[in-house]
Amino acid sequence: MRNMSGLDGAFLHLETPSTPMHVAVLYLIEPPPAATGDFGSEIRRQLLPRLALAPFFRSRLAPMPLNLANPVWIDGGIPDFSQHLRHIVLPAAAGFGELEACVSGLHSTLLDRRYPLWELTIIEGLAGGEVALYLKIHHAALDGVSGMALVAALFDSGAVPRAVPPDWREGIGEAEVVGTRERLGAAFGHAAGQCLKFARHLPRTLQVLAGMLKSAGQVTANDMRQGRLLGPKTTLNGPIDAARGFAALTLPFSGVREIACRHQATVNDVVLTLCSGALRRYLQEHGGLPNRSLIATMPVSLRTAGDTATGIQATLTLVSLATHLADPLQRLHAVRAAAGAAKDWTTRAHSIIPTDFPSLGIPWIVGGLASLYGRSGLAKALPPLANLAISNVPGPRQALYLAGGRIRACWPLSIVEHGLGLNITVFSYCDALDFGLTVAATAVPDVQVLARALTAAYDELQHLPAAEPQSAHVRRPAARRKESRQVPTQPKARTP
Repeated sequence: MRNMSGLDGAFLHLETPSTPMHVAVLYLIEPPPAATGDFGSEIRRQLLPRLALAPFFRSRLAPMPLNLANPVWIDGGIPDFSQHLRHIVLPAAAGFGELEACVSGLHSTLLDRRYPLWELTIIEGLAGGEVALYLKIHHAALDGVSGMALVAALFDSGAVPRAVPPDWREGIGEAEVVGTRERLGAAFGHAAGQCLKFARHLPRTLQVLAGMLKSAGQVTANDMRQGRLLGPKTTLNGPIDAARGFAALTLPFSGVREIACRHQATVNDVVLTLCSGALRRYLQEHGGLPNRSLIATMPVSLRTAGDTATGIQATLTLVSLATHLADPLQRLHAVRAAAGAAKDWTTRAHSIIPTDFPSLGIPWIVGGLASLYGRSGLAKALPPLANLAISNVPGPRQALYLAGGRIRACWPLSIVEHGLGLNITVFSYCDALDFGLTVAATAVPDVQVLARALTAAYDELQHLPAAEPQSAHVRRPAARRKESRQVPTQPKARTP
């Protein structure tokens, strides 16, 4: 039995049929050159023991009586693969667009909480012969960093699959049974421990808060009166339903890194600026571009180096995207300065940001508020705190394999909410940056238009000179990597 943190539990209680709280990855696998027979069936055969032997994929929820507090995690034994593994064959010689549409539908459905909170779908039928894997996991179970750490349990580092003992089922025990008294004891014990921890850290928390408030002179009453602390209203920000859209895009890491080095920025600065440029183009043609900058909410990991434990250890920060600036060079440096300020704030607040807290009564409160917010239409009336979410997750630098086939790309899918109808998440993998654009279909009816705008924004930054604008900001060094990278082939829709 393992307690669920307060932050993890919040993602459970915020979930409604219109706002599923799971994240996912779409993997594209090239069959090995000597592949014979049914490659999809071989993938399934390789995955079964790996999934069952990993404790994460066996963990399921044991709810509290009357939903009094967060549930606890228990070992559910060997997963019921009839509930977790799906198989889809696309129409004959399907293109990449058909794959994106298929994944959009899969991403719109809730996970069944009676079982471990994941699903894996094997998708065949692509014209090029590749096989896709869509892996969906509830965000209450992990964040982006811990999710990438799970790849070691599923994939190989070389083309030769690792050996699995034929009697692997015998090493897995029966499903764990936890009685009501034990669950309640865990809930009250966890609440007491978190209260003691809060009391112990209260002096340090107050000291850090006092220092941050003292240096917060940049946030003036004039800023608040002019609404600069909130995002402008756009077509991205309103009530949503369960329908989702998805687009996958791959850009060369070497090209993004070269832009960053040329402008003394980080790769993350350039990613944010790419999103800014794409949004300018998109909104100019769809709903109008506001005269104030869009604001992105961006998760920041709170993990120490080497920490790959499951569960969420991150916080959110807000970054201005400078979408009101027409000049791309000025926009890049404005984003660079805003991202640096957000990082500085997170660094100072790191020691006092909670990821765990008592959960007694929280399921009723958070669940009720989430349901009320969705039904009330407040997302349409209130100004948004942020206009979209952007996340940049470092992934594996070396190629991964499954059943002898090389994983060509891994595109992420994430969460959208009422008032936040666009999420752009980026994984770095080998020599590429894989962008996943997840949208509420009501907010972005044609996500492919936004994907094309992102490609145009990349082309625009590639041609920028290295000169500083007149209102230059403080320079920050680019993140350096030793390896050279080649431009990957971007997947495109294939014809029969």
